[in-house]
Amino acid sequence: MQINILGAGLAGCEAALWLADRGVAVDLYEQKPTRFSPAHKSAGFAELICSNSLKAERPDSASGLLKLEMRQMGSHLLDAAETARVAAGGALAVDRDRFSAAVTQLVESHPNITVHRQEVTGIDDSQPVLVATGPLTDGKLGEAIAALTGSHRLSFFDAVAPIVTAESLDMDKVFAASRYGRGEADYLNCPFNREEYEAFYNALITAERAPLHDFDTPLTVYEGCMPIEVMAARGADTIRYGPLRPVGLRDPRTGHRPWANVQLRAENTGRTMYNLVGFQTNLKWGEQKRVFSMIPGLEHAEFVRYGVMHRNTFLDSPVVLTDALCLKEHPNVFFAGQITGFEGYMESAACGLLAARSIYARLTGQAWTPPPETTMCGALLRYITTPNKDFQPLGANMGILPPRHEIRDKRARYAALSETAQADMAAWAGR
Repeated sequence: MQINILGAGLAGCEAALWLADRGVAVDLYEQKPTRFSPAHKSAGFAELICSNSLKAERPDSASGLLKLEMRQMGSHLLDAAETARVAAGGALAVDRDRFSAAVTQLVESHPNITVHRQEVTGIDDSQPVLVATGPLTDGKLGEAIAALTGSHRLSFFDAVAPIVTAESLDMDKVFAASRYGRGEADYLNCPFNREEYEAFYNALITAERAPLHDFDTPLTVYEGCMPIEVMAARGADTIRYGPLRPVGLRDPRTGHRPWANVQLRAENTGRTMYNLVGFQTNLKWGEQKRVFSMIPGLEHAEFVRYGVMHRNTFLDSPVVLTDALCLKEHPNVFFAGQITGFEGYMESAACGLLAARSIYARLTGQAWTPPPETTMCGALLRYITTPNKDFQPLGANMGILPPRHEIRDKRARYAALSETAQADMAAWAGR
């Protein structure tokens, strides 16, 4: 048995490792370092772009449940994440360079995987092939996908948050704490009083944005990774109830909850760099320096990376994909990862596992049955393959699981949904 996989991102690597473990000969094609997308910088596999957080681990959270299901399906990337973990309260965050190195080593050392460092410009659908090239797919390969799917493609815009050095922070103003005391004060917090926030907000919404060269118009922004200035333009309190929410925190200088609060998350294991949580942006670099330096504690911040914005392209999956993650009109062409509308790092990897299982069923002559919709993976798969005229990528969330209206307490309801999902996934994955 043999399969070609295009793309060594999270989905491609997860799929390659799962299939190779079961004796499938995998030819994995990765265009880096021959060619880089506008957002990628490293030649390593599974490169993280937008953030270094893989989100919450609590079993009663959507992200935590997704990870539990991935472990039941045989995830390798979660093992790699453990080797690169950095403190992040109740979340799983990683040193992105160590994580990429760990995944690269797993893939390159597997005896059943042959890595080809070359750009692929077309798709041979005479035999099964998995396309996991991500939402930055463009060029001739993008044209080949468009030829297979017709006009059924959607373009969105995604943004990346800036990173600052730890030594440049004013620790007289910044304090370490996790919301509600979860974790061991893993986040650094920059508290605003009302006057400081209003000045910052006015500067943010009037700051000059970078031009979107060679991008289509009008601008369509993905809701799950929205630039901070776009979110702020929706109203003065929008970001104060979003990424700048102060709930669960107390400023030790005042003993009170801040009016608004910016959180910084460690970018590497040495904690020498910090990511501005929720601050994806398309402001000009000079404007980022000016406006973000108004955040308490960041007055003299050294920016080692400014935020950038890039176009992401997704399939109109409800129109073109089956629940086996193959094209309806070209059943030998499978897709996995964010290009399908599974939005998020772990969601992308989970999609790779689902595609791997679907492909394995095809290669071994077995019938494919998707995971139950009571599982997070099954619900996400159902979402991207259900007709939807306003289709947008979606990440794991409890709202897509079958409701349990009889349980009124939200935490208890989420716990019940998680227990059902884990049991159902265990039964499905063990078949």
